[in-house]
Amino acid sequence: MVGIPSPFGSDEADLFDDAGEFVPEHVPDPGPFLEDEQVLTGEDHLAVHEIAREVFEERTVYDMTFGYNLARLNQDTRHPSAGYRYAEESADVLRAEFTPTTPFCPQSHTLTIGSFRAWNGLADRHDYELVRIRVHPMHNEAERINEQLADLEAAFRETGAIPDDPTPKSGRMPSSDEISPGIGDEGPEEAGYGPDAPF
Repeated sequence: MVGIPSPFGSDEADLFDDAGEFVPEHVPDPGPFLEDEQVLTGEDHLAVHEIAREVFEERTVYDMTFGYNLARLNQDTRHPSAGYRYAEESADVLRAEFTPTTPFCPQSHTLTIGSFRAWNGLADRHDYELVRIRVHPMHNEAERINEQLADLEAAFRETGAIPDDPTPKSGRMPSSDEISPGIGDEGPEEAGYGPDAPF
């Protein structure tokens, strides 16, 4: 997919770190899903993140606000506290924690479910038997989203297949008002989510 031109008017080279560079100041701090595990840094992080980029590209896991492959969020210098961090639970199990750009990011559910499906649906691209995905608890819907991710994970562990519908055990899909409280009756541009939004 072709990226959407930046509304910020800067040269793209000024907005993104090089894909082969690990900049600790430009990636989120590990959250509670990773804190007791071996968090990947440096070349280890970059190697795993390159696989993320490949599987996200194939399964079109794209951040539609910015119009790019979700893996690129880690290199976006405008959002140094957002993106993915990884930890190895064991040689066969990878943990991945997504920190969105804002606590009310309406895409977090779709992006993390899509990430789970991409990683585990393309298991021939890596050496992990399971990639566990969670959203950072800073997101206001983290508990609900993580329950659905846990349901997906349990079904995958039991059957070896990713279920078509991730929501049966966790309830109905939320409405847009529930995902984005505070928007009310106003449209997205009036609420600050238009093309000039600062996130």
